[in-house]
Amino acid sequence: MQTHTTTISLNEGFWSRRSPLDWIFAALVLAGGLFAFSRYRGFMDVYEQGILLATIPSMVAMGWFWRPLRWLAVAVAAFSLLAISAYQVDGQGQLARAEDVFWLKYFLSSQSAILWMSVLFFMSTAFYWLDMLSPIRKSGGLAVIGSRLAWVAVAMALIGTMVRWYESYLVGADVGHIPVSNLYEVFVLFAWMTAAFYLYFEAHYKTRDLGAFVMLVVSAAVGFLLWYTVVREAHEIQPLVPALKSWWMKLHVPANFIGYGMFALSAMVAFAYLIKQTAGEVRWYKLAPLWVLGIVLCFEPLVFRKDVQAAGSSYWAIYFGVSALIVAAIVFGRQRIAARLPSFDVLDDVMYKAIAVGFAFFTIATVLGALWAAEAWGGYWSWDPKETWALIVWLNYAAWLHMRLMKGLRGTVAAWWALVGLAVTSFAFLGVNMFLSGLHSYGTL
Repeated sequence: MQTHTTTISLNEGFWSRRSPLDWIFAALVLAGGLFAFSRYRGFMDVYEQGILLATIPSMVAMGWFWRPLRWLAVAVAAFSLLAISAYQVDGQGQLARAEDVFWLKYFLSSQSAILWMSVLFFMSTAFYWLDMLSPIRKSGGLAVIGSRLAWVAVAMALIGTMVRWYESYLVGADVGHIPVSNLYEVFVLFAWMTAAFYLYFEAHYKTRDLGAFVMLVVSAAVGFLLWYTVVREAHEIQPLVPALKSWWMKLHVPANFIGYGMFALSAMVAFAYLIKQTAGEVRWYKLAPLWVLGIVLCFEPLVFRKDVQAAGSSYWAIYFGVSALIVAAIVFGRQRIAARLPSFDVLDDVMYKAIAVGFAFFTIATVLGALWAAEAWGGYWSWDPKETWALIVWLNYAAWLHMRLMKGLRGTVAAWWALVGLAVTSFAFLGVNMFLSGLHSYGTL
């Protein structure tokens, strides 16, 4: 009898695990980055050149770490270049072609792509909830459709962002800027970042049952974005105010919104945790998480009531009605929802990891913001309302992480704390702009 011996390497080298597709992706990123550097470095200062060069290995590393990002990056690059080429006539860019070229008008101009993003995120949320509430679930069913739609929505958001960046230079060379400068642009940023991080957790934990909850906050952001577009015509590209004409903006704002997105994601997971915990309750006062959701969703139209007439009274009426239906569906379907949610351990782990990542990036953003303030206003900290509330957000999540790591914080208290943290973060993000004034008044509603 022959004996076959198989040797298994338990410490397979990092480089040996790279597939041919990994190296092709790396070559494409390197070629694209060096092309952009050679063509546009004359328009960049030394810091911006450094950011571009650092983006190349960062993008390769992310594509190798999470392989779906490779296809997302390739698709976004291809369609963005297609849109840019459609704007070109005899080597000259013309913004007016957005109304003349079919693909630009209906799909690839920044406004068209962002509207598609909005529709796709709404559809994704609907499919996740139809799957969650369906009495019969099939493998590869409605939640899969919701997940695929979320991926396409993220792609359309990124295409819209990249094309808007190019369009800003068509408006005027002195107007061109990375589109992270106003509420319209950062709400797009928030929506796709939150969805992208959720999709990573979805793949990592092999469950799509959290999509129904996380996509609610994404859809709420999209709802605000559409209202803001109608009321303020915010989709129009505007020149930067002097304080924003800084390369610090390119670093501070994205880092900040990774924090905001992860805090929002953790709060929705916390909400799912509390729903699972109270599923069997029949006493109304034990269903506090549901009433909190209902109050928050239905209170938003009251907050913006002064602009209801400008936006059209039907908009907030529809919003109110949809919010009421969502709360009612969760109230009456909470036992089925609870049975389909992941275990408490998984929910707790996702909540913790989301807050940990969000806190790390929010800390980086706060430091970058201080450096930016020193350059723009001559001081690192001025106790401006925005800065003060950013500090409150930072302290809130620093305390949450401290209690988790030092005292073993888990369960109901951790979930409620994360949920309240979203309210604190929302006020720091929007409430300060609405009710307070200061050095950041250029971000008012």
